[in-house]
Amino acid sequence: MDEDSVRGGDSHLKTCVVLGGRGFTGRSLVSRLLRLGNWTVRVADSGHTLHLDASDSVLEDALSSGRASYHSVDVRDKPQIVKATEGSYVVFYMGATDLPSHDYFDCYKVIVQGTRNVISACRESGVRNLIYNSSADVVFDGSQPIRDGDESLRRPLKFQSMLTDFKAQAESLIKFANNRDGLLTCALRSSIVFGPGDTEFVPFLVNLAKSGYAKFIIGSSENMSDFTYSENVCHAHICAAEALDSNMEFVAGKDFFITNLKPVRFWDFVSHIVEGLGYPRPSIKLPVRLVLFVFSLLKWTHEKEGLGSNYDTAHQYALLASSTRTFNCNAAKKHLGYTPVVTLEDGIASTLQWFSRDLEKFDDTIIQSTADQLLGCGKVADLLLWRNEKKTFLSFLFLNLFYYWFFFSGNTFTSSAAQLLFIFAVALYGVAFVPSKIFGFQVKKIPPWRFEISESAVRDLSRDIVVVWNQGVRGFKSLSIGGDWIKFFKIAGSLYLLKLIVSRSLAAFLFTVMSFSFTAFFIYEQYELELYHLARIFIECLTVLKRMVIPVSGASSKPMFM
Repeated sequence: MDEDSVRGGDSHLKTCVVLGGRGFTGRSLVSRLLRLGNWTVRVADSGHTLHLDASDSVLEDALSSGRASYHSVDVRDKPQIVKATEGSYVVFYMGATDLPSHDYFDCYKVIVQGTRNVISACRESGVRNLIYNSSADVVFDGSQPIRDGDESLRRPLKFQSMLTDFKAQAESLIKFANNRDGLLTCALRSSIVFGPGDTEFVPFLVNLAKSGYAKFIIGSSENMSDFTYSENVCHAHICAAEALDSNMEFVAGKDFFITNLKPVRFWDFVSHIVEGLGYPRPSIKLPVRLVLFVFSLLKWTHEKEGLGSNYDTAHQYALLASSTRTFNCNAAKKHLGYTPVVTLEDGIASTLQWFSRDLEKFDDTIIQSTADQLLGCGKVADLLLWRNEKKTFLSFLFLNLFYYWFFFSGNTFTSSAAQLLFIFAVALYGVAFVPSKIFGFQVKKIPPWRFEISESAVRDLSRDIVVVWNQGVRGFKSLSIGGDWIKFFKIAGSLYLLKLIVSRSLAAFLFTVMSFSFTAFFIYEQYELELYHLARIFIECLTVLKRMVIPVSGASSKPMFM
């Protein structure tokens, strides 16, 4: 059903309620309903007051003209729902927003019990149609791929996420309430909704990219998925509202899959989003079982410690990212008259444009890496972190020449230093007689002030020497008093290690340090976040294993007889 046919359905205004109208898809639906021109919209949400921003210009105009109103509604409070829905023709229940994801009892009251309250309130206030914004997740548990799945798919016996289980229960309540006290219901199952203002999927990808995890591909990267642009979800809701009247027999009490009708590789879609926001595209493949095991282990650890975690979301993402999940929307096309109004390509472009505005304010912000801070954020850091590849390469080349000169030329260290100073003095003296131009090339002279040291530099150097000296004196005083065993082992261990290095091979040690400096810091800066998170996961896994081993060993140490 196209937009023109929806607009021409009735000449008079019909009243609707968008319950959850300040959520991601709720805001899009409110805006679309108001642009159609034949609806009076009641925006209902959990916020006590309505806060408008630049994207709410259509709603702002409608509020001033009386075509829209705002109602503060807590779905756990049935009288509030009755008051907001009384006299309305249709209720679009977009689902609860701002859920406390770590409090499952509260989530149950909002999602499941809240849906019961919505149904009861709609029947009490005489609402004609109730359309529930469900999710394709209610038929997916990750155990089997879904290829061109339709509405005949059965719900899994067990879900990986408790929130998905609650949503499936809410959908069942909606369908079961159909044709009771004149209330007609249906549910729309959209698959991976994205768009401007997205609060779940795209922000999750952005957070992954910021943390460095977006570089990893879970699985083979060949799995296909269906995505749905938010404007198409809103269009499907309006089509369903019209179809419940004109095609009630095939719509009421039913559920319908809603997608963009264009399955794509999951990782191609993620790459478009991540690259479009300026982050590296995913490239490193990880085994699915390994990722799921780590997530399960971390979730178990946090639950044992009584801490909240977002590993349910991460686990669900891992399943989506590694499984084929495509759906057949023929039922929605035939009975609702649904076809996408925005293509997948245009939807991605609009989404990137919207999220890029939020990222622009960080473009001019200089963020110093840990490697940069360790190296002093100065010229040494610029060289070792390859900020200027030409200067870094020349520095590395000169250091290698010096290394060869002092350790492999066959001379002693003193004679090598004397020969180097002699060559430098001859070269410096000879440059004075070289013409300013040779074959058209400009010869730069070294000005005398290049060899001068400013008084401030000498003072700073002297101050640094004094600080280091005083720190050493305080350290030796602490040793002479005794008692600080940690400091003793640090100093004694460092001195002994230096003794071993010098006594074995100073040349090998210096070569190792030089090679390490020009490679390790650069690699560490490039993969700092990945290394940090991998180290954290490794430490948490060791902690889990330790807790599993210690109780056993403790139990075995108890006496067998009392």
